Amino acid sequence: MTFRLSTQNRDPRYLRAVPRSEPEPAEPSGRLVAIFAFACALSVANIYYAQPLVGFIAPELDLSPRASGFIMTLTQLGYGTGLLFLVPLADLFENRRLIILALGGVVVGLAGIALAPGAATFMAASFVVGVCAVATQILVPLISHLTPERSRGRVVGNVMGGLLAGIMLARPIASVVSGHFGWRTVFAGSAVAMAIAAVVLARVLPQRQPTGARSYRQTLRSMAVLVATTPVLRRRALYQGLMFGMFTLFWTAAPLLLVKQFGISHDGLAWFTLAGAAGALSAPLAGRLADRGWSRPATGLAMATAALAFGLGLAAAEVDSLPLLVVAAVLLDGAVQITQVVSLRAIYVLAPENRSRLNGLYMAFTFVCGATSSALATAIYAYGWPALAWTGVGIAVCALLAFATERAPSARSSRAFTSV
Repeated sequence: MTFRLSTQNRDPRYLRAVPRSEPEPAEPSGRLVAIFAFACALSVANIYYAQPLVGFIAPELDLSPRASGFIMTLTQLGYGTGLLFLVPLADLFENRRLIILALGGVVVGLAGIALAPGAATFMAASFVVGVCAVATQILVPLISHLTPERSRGRVVGNVMGGLLAGIMLARPIASVVSGHFGWRTVFAGSAVAMAIAAVVLARVLPQRQPTGARSYRQTLRSMAVLVATTPVLRRRALYQGLMFGMFTLFWTAAPLLLVKQFGISHDGLAWFTLAGAAGALSAPLAGRLADRGWSRPATGLAMATAALAFGLGLAAAEVDSLPLLVVAAVLLDGAVQITQVVSLRAIYVLAPENRSRLNGLYMAFTFVCGATSSALATAIYAYGWPALAWTGVGIAVCALLAFATERAPSARSSRAFTSV
């Protein structure tokens, strides 16, 4: 007999383990998993295309250096808004239709950016792209719903590998395309790609209609209760918030170091970022570890690896070793991906009817930590790369200290939650 978490009166305060009466879903095909991963990569990449292009976009739109910071900020604010207010709709409405509508919004926003005659249009369109790009965070819980529990970690890991690849590849792709065809081509090309992705997903995605009657207002109110009554969510969000904070800290400052100390060109930055994307290969491994019940040791090892990565980054700057800095980037990206996959699996084995809200809350906290760290990175880097590297080590130590307070799951909780 297998178990899941259900709710009495749909109130998460009454979460308990009960026998699962419905049959588990069949294993999704490799083709479907690949389509999910590719769609996630295309969608999430839209959040990061503008980052290396700010210096080209701002002069054309007559933005001052100070105002140019809003180019990324509004996209990030839109993404955070979507996580809190759009993703929870996946627990209310049919998921395939919601995903297609969100991707349509991304296409409209990207077209607005590509054709923007001025800053106001560009900023508004960027916010729309950020809000609708959270289609990624509806796709990931959906593949979890479509996967049997025994292989959920592996499948989610494969999809998350695509998502991280999209994050890492967005910057070099934007740099190369912009260098040859202009920055507007980046967003126009992405609009075409997203339109094609929406058509493909409309054909291959199965329908999923959430059960239970609940209003949107009740859904939003329930999110506060979920935070208060779901310790796994709070702990895993804290872990990944700290890990993603290290990720954005490194990747915001590393290009500054590469240009200043190593004299890397624009194309060289693209190749460095591409090399760092190799860390996405750890996602399937993380999923398999989680499926075997090794989430806790994998989490601790990933946090220790993140600390090591910043140590290697510090050494790389001291000895002027670019290969060592590449190793540090790969190790850090791999560590962040491991904690992401095992954390998502930990919250996905809770109440399935709450999965999208749990995912939205988890990702919103992670995103806030990442955005905060990104904003602080340049200020810290003003004191030198060693200051930034030691800050990264300090965050990793904080993560390890938090992890040290976690208790091993009891027999009953292990039965109810699989592995946390």
